Amino acid sequence: MGLSEEERKSLVTYRLKKAKETFAEIPILIENSLWRNAANRLYYACFYAASALLINDGHQTSSHNGIRSVLSARYSYENKIDKSLIKAYGKLFNMRQRGDYEDWAIVEEDDITPLIESAEKFIAEMERKALYEIAD
Repeated sequence: MGLSEEERKSLVTYRLKKAKETFAEIPILIENSLWRNAANRLYYACFYAASALLINDGHQTSSHNGIRSVLSARYSYENKIDKSLIKAYGKLFNMRQRGDYEDWAIVEEDDITPLIESAEKFIAEMERKALYEIAD
């Protein structure tokens, strides 16, 4: 990746902060029934957290599909991350894709509400793993 140790740590910390800030937007969007926007922000909060873990582990992917592939192959397949969290991330990806790119796509409260807790757990798990690696 070409980053020094200090740059890597700084970037990981920044991405985790960005994940938390993005997740903090969710209550405002929900309060205003902006479900499509909530799906987008939930996904991106998880995306930033996942990218922090991958950066920490030296993976060079930054694309959405690349991150999903590495999470699935390296972390889910090897049982390093609970498969249900990876599955929730995939659902958020698909919902965000629909909401952002499909005309007439409908994202509703019932689509979002069950994924909020999973997204929060996903972000916490990415942070725990990334910071644990940094601390070593």
